[in-house]
Amino acid sequence: MAILVCGGAGYIGSHINKELNRQGYETIVFDNLVYGHREAVKWGTFVQGDLKNEEEIDAVFREHKIDAVFHFAAYAYVGESVEEPEKYYYNNVVNTLHLLSVMRRHGCKRIIFSSTCATYGEPERVPITEDMPQHPINPYGATKLMMERIFRDYHTAYGLEFVVLRYFNAAGADPDGEIGESHDPETHIIPLVLDAASGKRPEIRVFGTDYDTPDGSCIRDYIHVTDLASAHLLALHHLEQGGESDFFNLGNEAGTSVLEVINSVKRVTGRDFQVTLADRRPGDPAKLVGSREKAAKRLGWQPVYGDIDTIVRHAWNWHEHATY
Repeated sequence: MAILVCGGAGYIGSHINKELNRQGYETIVFDNLVYGHREAVKWGTFVQGDLKNEEEIDAVFREHKIDAVFHFAAYAYVGESVEEPEKYYYNNVVNTLHLLSVMRRHGCKRIIFSSTCATYGEPERVPITEDMPQHPINPYGATKLMMERIFRDYHTAYGLEFVVLRYFNAAGADPDGEIGESHDPETHIIPLVLDAASGKRPEIRVFGTDYDTPDGSCIRDYIHVTDLASAHLLALHHLEQGGESDFFNLGNEAGTSVLEVINSVKRVTGRDFQVTLADRRPGDPAKLVGSREKAAKRLGWQPVYGDIDTIVRHAWNWHEHATY
């Protein structure tokens, strides 16, 4: 039996791939390398392919007995999704339907899916719980919500077993320093601030300091990527043990402001850098924090690396020694 990790050369997928191998699973990493890094696939078998081509997916299932699928192969730039919605609907929805079609043909019924807090849109309260209304405000969030609905329908019609994990802000890097976060373009705040600390960019800009938060900057829920990995393994165990298909938020329940992240980077690196205060960006909620109560109760999941300085320290270690 093997686990197929779609998008396993990317930031989150590569960390899950490492954890799966650490726990003794055989993995097949399937990635088109548009955003992923071949160097990040240090465990398992790598197959370069694209979910837009059912034949390429089918070849993997013919060669390997796939027991379950982990799916990370999505485009995830919110701004780009507004400018190019067709690109996002084709890749995030149509291509996932190709994957589900091949899974059905080969009798593979288990999938762990990477979703997002963007499905909630502007939350009515925090911390955000799984039963709150989902009204995404951009095509990226809409594509993820559409797939969540498709999974429900496939569960009813075809017996698909799924766990959907809605991430908040994935952050940090492998504590061993073997893999980490590298995007092009980079949009995540911690690597951007680390670039400022290392002199790779002249400044870091803070968009909005007049929000209704203690220091006026936006608050987000940062979850260590290794803690995300552990949640995915628990989700697989949940299905292996006959657990019900379900949806879970993955957050720390502890928000950290943009200015607090910047101060953490200064503490961890011991470096100062230019911080420029700018106007708010349209559509940025003041506070996004997720409840982990359901994941704790149903999956037994608890974050280990919840402290922002630990998250930044692991990210900085990777950042300073990155090989890709």
